[in-house]
Amino acid sequence: MANIEEIKQYKHVHLIGIGGISMSGIAEILNNWGIKVTGSDISKSEATDMLIKNGISVKIGHDLDSLERADVVVYSAAVPKNDIELQRAKELGIPIIERGTFLGKITKAYNDSICVSGTHGKTTTTSMISLCFLEASKDPSIQVGAFLKQLGANYRVGNSEYFIIEACEYVESYLKLFPKTEVILNIDNDHLDYFGNLENIVKSFNKYIGLLPQDGLLVINSDDPNCKHIIKSACCKVLTYGIENENANFVARNISFDKNGFPTFDVYYNNNFFKTIKLSVPGRHNVFNALACIAVCFAYNIEKEDIKNALLKYTGAHRRFELVGTENGITVYDDYGHHPTEIKATFNALKQKEYNQSWVIFQPHTYSRTKELLDDFASALINFDNIIVTDIYAAREDNTFNISSLDLVDKIKSLGKGAIYIKDFDEIVQYILDNAQDGDIVLTLGAGTVTNIGPMIINK
Repeated sequence: MANIEEIKQYKHVHLIGIGGISMSGIAEILNNWGIKVTGSDISKSEATDMLIKNGISVKIGHDLDSLERADVVVYSAAVPKNDIELQRAKELGIPIIERGTFLGKITKAYNDSICVSGTHGKTTTTSMISLCFLEASKDPSIQVGAFLKQLGANYRVGNSEYFIIEACEYVESYLKLFPKTEVILNIDNDHLDYFGNLENIVKSFNKYIGLLPQDGLLVINSDDPNCKHIIKSACCKVLTYGIENENANFVARNISFDKNGFPTFDVYYNNNFFKTIKLSVPGRHNVFNALACIAVCFAYNIEKEDIKNALLKYTGAHRRFELVGTENGITVYDDYGHHPTEIKATFNALKQKEYNQSWVIFQPHTYSRTKELLDDFASALINFDNIIVTDIYAAREDNTFNISSLDLVDKIKSLGKGAIYIKDFDEIVQYILDNAQDGDIVLTLGAGTVTNIGPMIINK
């Protein structure tokens, strides 16, 4: 059970940006602990609707009344420095804590926090580990970066010492956590608006490993070249996994895919057969995610049969190659991928399925990422048969980068592949309905509002 005395000093917590996936999870956990929670967000969402349904006061827009009565204000990195609620809290002398720091306080309350990090695959691997712990009746607390159907939410409050959490490297918020176990899935070129270059990202993960206690555990991908550089930094037990590296502790062999692209593979531990695993999510990248999960579960003495059953039951988190539906023989999927490596992994998963032609509707995420990785985005997208690009989702940025979606379309065309730019979502839906054929697969791709297009196609 968590020791929440330090958190309980706050009788009333107000969260600015409460609809964020991590912030909403924090709100639910605090609410479950009997702490008064209020919050505000600039827009209504599935997360804010669920918070209100669970009895948490949420205001769309600003909520100065609730803020003025709070003992502490927690804000997300997306909240601008000149936000009027933040300014008001400063005027009143109310303590202000950034989301990552506050989440660190929550992890500190648990004896055994399992923190899942890496540039790609965090949500899926956190979800897989969570389901295995639930299958084994370990009663964990959980915070994951998407809604997980088995939880009916993106969080769970358990009564054990285990807290399974997604640990994000953006603005190095994971350095504020108190991990007992760390999972590092991969280290790639991302969040360059903060890190500047890959070398700084690797250095940051090195610092992250330094948070582990001597009796802790590091689970790390030994196929990833950047991960291999930092394994030696660990002063605790290390378990490695991989597909190519036969010297890893956990290795997947004899990988095959069914018509849905779902893999089956044999797991070997230190070169001895461990278990045959079947997944209900597509793609080779999910074999890696499952291996990381298996290594963690092995260290926590979870039975092989529980691992096997839980992984088979996992059908994906919200927006991770999620089936939206079928309309006129066209199958629509939605995925959160917003980095070239993720786009390639998603295409490779798609390739294992049976279909006629593929259609991708891509919404670039942030101007800085689009500018920095323009060539890589073009190279990743040309694998699809038909490519539609819509406007860049700004997220936290202003367009000071002199970049637009038309630049990406032009780059794709320069590689000898057709692509079109369509701004309006209704026009995109009509274009798909006019041109896609029976047996085609349509994929909406990106971390922003592009997710709204799939249901528009199905419900047209």
